[in-house]
Amino acid sequence: MEIKPIGIIHTPFTEREGMPIQPSGAVGVTGTIEVFDHFQAGLKDLDGFSHIFLLYLFHQSDGFKLHVIPFMDTTPRGVFATRAPKRPNPIGLSIVELDRIEDGVLHVRNIDILDGTPLLDIKPYVPKFDRPETVRSGWLANSRDPVAQKKADGRFT
Repeated sequence: MEIKPIGIIHTPFTEREGMPIQPSGAVGVTGTIEVFDHFQAGLKDLDGFSHIFLLYLFHQSDGFKLHVIPFMDTTPRGVFATRAPKRPNPIGLSIVELDRIEDGVLHVRNIDILDGTPLLDIKPYVPKFDRPETVRSGWLANSRDPVAQKKADGRFT
């Protein structure tokens, strides 16, 4: 299997510790996504969407554990029941607000990603497709910590 980045994500977050752990904790934070020249034709029609999914590589994450203590908890959980960055395949996912596209550069808001992160893919967010009506939130249903207030600490460095 071979996956190559299609661009680079630029944000104000240069250190993992202290950054937001989800886009809801990064409200108002702006960033840019530089799409490499040979992929820019694929941006056609993307500007009609208000929000997009970004799939990216946790490029500063090395190794993984199948049980982790996530940022929103103190109990060890299975890595696949968390959004922890140390994963067998270190792929991240964020939904951000798309402001505009200029010369192959996407200007976005509410971004929670480390500066210099390799971008793997972009997909439009479509509420009819992506927002199920009935959901369960597993162990997070009992969380009292508001995710918007939670910042990354050193547990995954």
